[in-house]
This record gives sequence, C-alpha cells and structure tokens, in this order.
Amino acid sequence: MVYLIYLFIYGFILSAGIGLFASWVDRKVTARLQYRVGPPLLQPLTDIVKLLGKETLIPESASRAIFLGAPLIGLASVMVTATILWINTINPQQTFLGDLIVTLYLLTIPSLAIIVTGFASGNPLASLGSSREMKLILGYELPFILAIFVPIIKSGYSLKLGEILTIRHHGMFISGISGLLAFLAALLCVQAKLGLAPFDIAEAETEIIGGPLIECSGKTLAAFKLTKSILFFILPFFLVLMFMGGWQTQSAAGIALGFLKYLAVVVLITVIRNTNPRVRIDQALRFFWGPVTAIAIIAVALAMMGL
Repeated sequence: MVYLIYLFIYGFILSAGIGLFASWVDRKVTARLQYRVGPPLLQPLTDIVKLLGKETLIPESASRAIFLGAPLIGLASVMVTATILWINTINPQQTFLGDLIVTLYLLTIPSLAIIVTGFASGNPLASLGSSREMKLILGYELPFILAIFVPIIKSGYSLKLGEILTIRHHGMFISGISGLLAFLAALLCVQAKLGLAPFDIAEAETEIIGGPLIECSGKTLAAFKLTKSILFFILPFFLVLMFMGGWQTQSAAGIALGFLKYLAVVVLITVIRNTNPRVRIDQALRFFWGPVTAIAIIAVALAMMGL
C-alpha cells in the first residue's frame, strides 16, 4: 500500500506536475524565440484534459488490445521510473541493488510503446514512423549507457542509485573532463529520447503527419502526451542526479538549487531544439554511432584513469 502511495504521489502527481511545467517552459521559450506570445501556464494540462474527454477511435485494421494497451504500459513505466528516482533522492537507504540497471531498462519502454502502437495501428505512415523510432533507439542507447558508466566508475563501480547519489551529492557543477564529456553525450541522447529536434525523425509532422501516433486519439493520445511530459521531468532530472551533484531535499535552499539545475538542463534542451533542423535517420545513426559514441568512450577512459 505504501508503494502505491509513493507511485501516485512521486510517480504521477509530482513528476507530471513538474513535467507539464517544463513542457510549458519549452513551448514558451520556443514561442518567444519565434516572436510569438506562447501558451498560458496551464495549456499543457488543458491539452491533456481535453484529449481525455474526446472519443478514442480505433482503426479497423488495428490490433485492438495492443493498440490500447501499449500507451498504458509506456505510462506505467515512466511512473515507476520517476518513483525510483524520487525515493533515491529523498531517502537513498531505501534503494535496492541494481536499481540503476532497472531505471535504464524502464527508460527504453516508452519508446518501445510508441513503436508497438505504430505497428499495431495498421497505418503505413505509422509503421514508417515506428521503423524510424526503432532505428533511432539502436543509435542512441549505446552512447547513453556508456555515458552513464562515468558516474558509475567515479562512485566505485556501484550500481545502486542511492550509493551513487550519496557520493555525487557535492557541488553544483559537473566534475572533471570525463564528467563534462559524458554529460554532453548523455544530453544529446536525451534529446533523441524525448523525440525533439533535430531528432524528431519518427514524428516528422511535415513528412509523415505524426508518425507512430497518427492514428491515436482521445485517451490513447492523452496517455502518450502525459508520458512525454513525465519524461520531460525524468530525463533532465536523471542528468542532474548523475552529473550535476544531485537534488538536495533536506533544505529549502537545496530544493531551490536542484530545481535551478533542472531548469538549466531544460533550457539547454530547448536551445538545441530551436537551433538545429531535423536530420535524416541515416544522419542520426552516423552521428550517434560516430562522434557521440566516441565522446562517451573517451569519457569512460578518462574516468578510469581518474581524470
């Protein structure tokens, strides 16, 4: 019962609230860069509430159970991930061995849910978007995991998030050359995980009209929107925990500082999104398997040498 309460408070209320706020910040900054006013503060929440009230249409050629079930699995995975990260932040003693591995696995499930939904819809454009998303996962997962090896090495090869955070909770800035390179590689991978430009290849509204989610409507689309909003909290939060000294919750000053770190990562993501055009899927794969993986490998090597 206690864990269900944790899941509701940390995994849904708190994470979705901050994620929706980050989504608003992203849209507001983007609008200002384009000389527009931008949406009001509650617009991301309003969009999801409106979708929940609309009819959910299911294509005749779709696999009904998979088409309706995959969005819920993706949403459940991000809620569990957010709960694990919050518990590790608030009380590291409650962690379990290998929770970092579990977190990395759970972070891949939302993308897999998008892929499965696209293929299950029976729409050729959705299948094309799912194919692109699948290739993109193969591109960014390797450098992302390599980048996470750096804080693991610096914490004495621990796979417990609580132990890593206890050791890493010092200061505000990224430590060492290896930490800076790993953070850069992880940030670029997070950009792709969120499906933001220049890696919004699977969605590509001007090409394939929404990609894997083209047939989603009503509650299924709301589930994906909410999942992405929670991811907008989880992934920058994860970078703050791994590379930027964590998010202290023992004092008001620590909470404020942690939130500022989180907003700094969100702003970096927004800047990357608004200053780079969409790339092709082959360009993205070459980029992640080439320069990004090379940067991550160099970071790991430097961390092992104590730099």
